[in-house]
Amino acid sequence: MENTASLLNQKLDNSTASALTPDLSEYMDYRLFLADFYLSKKTQTRTSIRPYSYAIFSAAADIKSPNYLKMIIEGKRNLSNDMISKFSKACSLNKAQGEEFKLLILFNQAEDPADRNYALKKLSEYRVESKLKLGELDRKVFEKVPNWIGWIIFAMVDQSGVNFKVAQLKELLRGKASETEINHALESLIKSGELVRDENGDIKKGQSNEAPEEIPSALVRKLQMQLMYLGLESLYQDSPTEREFGSLTLAMTEKEFEDLKFKLRHLRKSLHKDNSIARMAAKGERVYQLNLQLFPVSNASKKFDA
Repeated sequence: MENTASLLNQKLDNSTASALTPDLSEYMDYRLFLADFYLSKKTQTRTSIRPYSYAIFSAAADIKSPNYLKMIIEGKRNLSNDMISKFSKACSLNKAQGEEFKLLILFNQAEDPADRNYALKKLSEYRVESKLKLGELDRKVFEKVPNWIGWIIFAMVDQSGVNFKVAQLKELLRGKASETEINHALESLIKSGELVRDENGDIKKGQSNEAPEEIPSALVRKLQMQLMYLGLESLYQDSPTEREFGSLTLAMTEKEFEDLKFKLRHLRKSLHKDNSIARMAAKGERVYQLNLQLFPVSNASKKFDA
């Protein structure tokens, strides 16, 4: 298995390597970002009198050890909070990038799965907000995409006893959202036409007044992350009688993987159809979230000649 250090050595041996400064927002591993940052500096100064080196980076970061960056890239050391700010400075990151860099490090270095998932959630949300501020994501499109609050409020139309008063919705949402967030989500659903108020003031499901648009992948990831994080919270907060959690870890061929994806999609559609039919007969009692997750946890093995 190739580690970060060997990957860096391969890149340094590649004379056609790009000299462009890496974009932090494209990375999910801060060590790889640092390796590419070092590579870009090395490439840019290859013909200089004083080529870029680990010692130069340490000087810029105000670190005594000349090989500290090398040890971090190779995974021999972790970055402390004090070192995070020094590395941000040495990488010429601005304030916003420095905060993103810190969140990425917290995600990579977290040992507890709960801490790691929380850090990933915060990183995902921060990156979406940053893209909105920079204009890389259309805010109008963003506001049309329900967050987890809107997702659940929409489903509450099929739950009995809901009057859609903000105070009641906050209680039903178990205090996980503020009244401001709930009111914004409710009004957004009404504005989009997903929900409508009838002549009696009752909330019912409607139909969006606008043609569907392609939703940016960053927004899809954010919503999915929020829903999965609710599942993580349930694992710690709800009793086993109120939830059903299970897992399977399987070795499969590519064909078996594709077949299983198809079966899971079919299952999801079948469950949704059955639930829709049941809700036509009577209201539900609570809103539940079902997450179906299928993802790789190992790389494909390399084939070696005997």
